[in-house]
Order: sequence, then structure tokens, then C-alpha cells
Amino acid sequence: MTRHGHGGRDILFRNLLKDRTAAVTRFTHFRCSLLIVFATLAGCSGDLSTLDPAGPSAASVATLWWIMFTGGTLIFAATSVVLAVAWAKPRLLGANPQRLLILWGGLVLPSIILAALVFSAFALGERLIGASGSPAPLRIEAVAERWMWSFRYLINGAVSEQVLHIPAGEPVEFAVTSEDVIHGFWIPRLGGKIDAVPGHTNMIRLQADRPGRYGGVCAEFCGEGHEIMRFEVVAHPLQEYEAVLDRLAAGEAP
Repeated sequence: MTRHGHGGRDILFRNLLKDRTAAVTRFTHFRCSLLIVFATLAGCSGDLSTLDPAGPSAASVATLWWIMFTGGTLIFAATSVVLAVAWAKPRLLGANPQRLLILWGGLVLPSIILAALVFSAFALGERLIGASGSPAPLRIEAVAERWMWSFRYLINGAVSEQVLHIPAGEPVEFAVTSEDVIHGFWIPRLGGKIDAVPGHTNMIRLQADRPGRYGGVCAEFCGEGHEIMRFEVVAHPLQEYEAVLDRLAAGEAP
């Protein structure tokens, strides 16, 4: 009786130990999942994050990204469900499942998604380059040279290097070119990128919704100094912008 009682306690103890170990394991997995989620969300913000937009063009890019991400997630989920049903209960798909899958999965659904993406891309392109006949905004020349950027403000001829000054709340048209090799002009929080090509000028319109500082980079590999080819964007309140350009033209600090 004594040994049987000790054996029962041993079994109970082992079961409790297993339950506690399982609980600790589940809690550890939960914490790891939370860390992954928080790390992912942290990557959605920052000075060079396209998912933390600070202008209308960047907001359009972020919206398109979320649309594509959501669509891809739904397609993945729907495909997983169909595969699970086909494996577990194939009769639910009817007598001719191949025709159903080809029609909806290969024709109808892709056509709807592609049409939506094409429409969004055309609308985004209009916002990036400016609709035809729209008023000409402030224009700034952005010239790339290994491994730096220089900016010329056509309104008064002022020039700055490595720091781009723009007015907040107003669209700015950039004339982008290069002195040597192909570079990429990109301010992630304000909009998409455009190539800087030697002997050719590409145009792009961007806008900062509010005053602040934003990061800019060369988005095209251009040699050993590519990683340091960054610049800073300073968006000034509109009422102060003219004075900033006057100080630049006079050779003073803005």
C-alpha cells in the first residue's frame, strides 16, 4: 500500500511537471510570437520606411503595398483552405473540381486583382509625375555625383549639397540627372524613386505634408561609395521658405 501510494504520488508529480513544462513552452512561444510581431511593426516606421508616409505620393505607395499584401494574404488563405478541403473532403468541390479551380483560381480572381492593381498604378503614376495641364510647382534640380548630391533652386539660383530644402505642404518638381553613372533619387517617406541618368533629365513630383526632417538615399548601386551616398531633406514652414533660400544664396547657413 505504501509503495502504491508513493507510485501514485510519483505519477501525479510527473503529470504536474509535464503540465508546467507545457505551460512554460506555450508561454515562451507566445512571447516569441509577440517579439516577432513587435519587431515587424517596428520595421514599418523610421526615417527610411515607405510604410510611414509623410506625403501624398508616399501615402499612395504605402496604400498600394497594403492592398497587395492584403490581396496576397487572402489568396494564400483561400488556397490553403481549398487544398485542405481537397485533401480532407474532396467531394465538397463537386464532380469536376478541376474546372472550378481553373475558372475561378486561374481566370476570374487574377483578372480582378490585376485590374485593380493596374488602375492603382496608373493613378499613382499621375500623382508622381503630375497630371498634364496641372500648374507648374516649385522646381529643384537634383544632381548626383559619386558619392554626393547637389541641389539647385531655380527660383533664385541657390545651391546646397547633401541637404535638400523644400517647403512643407507644397508640391515640388525635381529635375533629376547625374554627372557620371546611373544613380537613384529616393526619399522613401515622400514618394517613389526615379533614376538619375547621365545626359538625361527625369522628372518627379514630391510633397512633404508637414515640416520636419526626412532621409534620402541613392537607390541604385553606383560603386564602392554607394552606401554613404545619402542626403537629408528639411521641410520648412511655407512662410519661412523664401528666407531660407535667400540665406542659401548669400552663402549663409539656412
